[in-house]
Amino acid sequence: MIKKLVIFLLLIFTSINISIAQKISFNKIEPPNWWAGMKLNKIQLMVYGENLENIKVDSKDDNLGINKIHHVKNDSYSFIDIEIAGNILPGDYDLVFANDTDTLIYSFPILARELKAEEHRGFSNEDVIYLIFPDRFVNGDNSNDLIKNEYESFEFGELNGRHGGDIAGMISKLDYIKDLGFTAIWSTPMLENNMYMSYHGYAATDLYKIDTRFGSNELYKKFAEEARGKGLKIIYDHVANHIGVNHHWINNPPMEDWINGTVENHSANLHNKMAAFDINSDSLMIVNAQTGWFTNYMPDLNQKNEFAANYIIQNTIWWIEYAGIDGIREDTFPYNDIKFMGRWAETILHEYPNFNIVGEVWKGQSATLASYQADSKLQNLVETNLPAVTDFALRDALTYFLQGSQSLQAVYEIFAKDYLYSNPNNLLVFLDNHDIDRAMYNADGNVEKFKLALTIILTARGIPQILYGTEIGINEGSHHGKIRKPFPGGFKNDSENKFIEEGRTESENDIFNYLKKLLNIRKSNTALASGKLLHYPPMNNVYVYFKEDTEGKYFIMLNGNDNEQEFSIEHLQYKFADSKQLTNLMDDEKIELQPDLKIKLSGYTAKVFKVE
Repeated sequence: MIKKLVIFLLLIFTSINISIAQKISFNKIEPPNWWAGMKLNKIQLMVYGENLENIKVDSKDDNLGINKIHHVKNDSYSFIDIEIAGNILPGDYDLVFANDTDTLIYSFPILARELKAEEHRGFSNEDVIYLIFPDRFVNGDNSNDLIKNEYESFEFGELNGRHGGDIAGMISKLDYIKDLGFTAIWSTPMLENNMYMSYHGYAATDLYKIDTRFGSNELYKKFAEEARGKGLKIIYDHVANHIGVNHHWINNPPMEDWINGTVENHSANLHNKMAAFDINSDSLMIVNAQTGWFTNYMPDLNQKNEFAANYIIQNTIWWIEYAGIDGIREDTFPYNDIKFMGRWAETILHEYPNFNIVGEVWKGQSATLASYQADSKLQNLVETNLPAVTDFALRDALTYFLQGSQSLQAVYEIFAKDYLYSNPNNLLVFLDNHDIDRAMYNADGNVEKFKLALTIILTARGIPQILYGTEIGINEGSHHGKIRKPFPGGFKNDSENKFIEEGRTESENDIFNYLKKLLNIRKSNTALASGKLLHYPPMNNVYVYFKEDTEGKYFIMLNGNDNEQEFSIEHLQYKFADSKQLTNLMDDEKIELQPDLKIKLSGYTAKVFKVE
């Protein structure tokens, strides 16, 4: 009798344990929603929870179909392929999850699109981009500076620590940015970075969540909406290559090959950005470039895993659609699986026909850069579908000029190699950014030389990008924390406010006013932005070029010497036929055109003439 009772009780307890063990629970489903009327209407949901190994999924509405359920070894995950009908109406659609002992209903939101696909405007050489490093720009909300349970190794305010800049601060300066003459904003990433050295944003620990120390998803959306209302475009800084080591995938990956390696056993990236198209390279070099970890705290995503690839593409499109983004700057482009990135870019550009994407290719050779641009003339190994690349070749030449090691001949020679590119007008041109020494630092504080270099990137060719603080000539280098100096006046204990004229020195106002005038001249004279470039080899380090379109002709003169130069236009008479005068748009100086005209230029002077 006692033996039967023991067996009976064991059966009861076993039944209870099985029931508990098989109870379905969700931590999250990603993407958390989708939209009606999207071209990408076959979506793969990643379900993250418990007891998902034997689940079945059904939909209560034929407009949201279940194509396939993918069971994986890790029962914390399941992948559900859904198909959204083209005529589906916005609303919540019930998905029924069930196993042998439990049923759970999940309402999946299908939202109405707030913008038409073509209203995601892209960016072009008609734009000028203001690059913001959010933590170091403006603190608009002191309440989110220190959040409990956030992993951080550095003290608040240190070079490698957070300083408190946020989305609220960026919103507060939209009018300032617009008034300066910028038309687009690129902010470095603001996704959750709950880990070591979190301030820079390039090691995400949640790909669907804005870091709470910057704000929230809703506030980022508001930032994009308010920018759009002021005529400013938003460029999203995206990272497909890696995540942060504190992402939950590291301790509990969906699949064994979701990450290239493990924390304990992975390859360090050799940073060989030429490997992808090097026909003489050992194949192991290509493998290292695509699978090596950028740093030990940035695990490399395996983009050859089809599920991971789908996740990355969907996540990117989700942010574009959710926030109304106009373009993307793709971080560390050569470190990715280039074939996958071709698919990624193709999918985005198919969804958004006016969109633009610029890939960071940190290499100073035009041929290498051109190999990564879409429709490359130089390689046929893989189509990147990448419309734009970062022109580090021009940046290097300008840096050498600023440092005094090379003349303007080096700049001329970079433009002379534009035949290498499929589209040289779709290159991002810049003097510096958040990763490299400030241009004023390279110029050793020489304001006139600095302004000359600014004139080149704003009047030659390409899409100009200006780093925050350039307008006041921030002079920092040698350390990321210094380069990313907090903007004076953006933080509550600042003793100076450089956002206002009274807070700036005479030299800072000189730079500010020069840049503002040049930006607004560029905006109102279309040839300076998108006209045909015609240039001539420098003579005595004086570099001249024309910019021309149907609206007008412009003549730019640059004196790369520290002393006055006299430049004869006799050999250019054919370009001035039927013209009577030159008007310097920067100071309204007027010069009557004569066959024997010689124009004097002070040391490190730039002149932007309209030919009339």
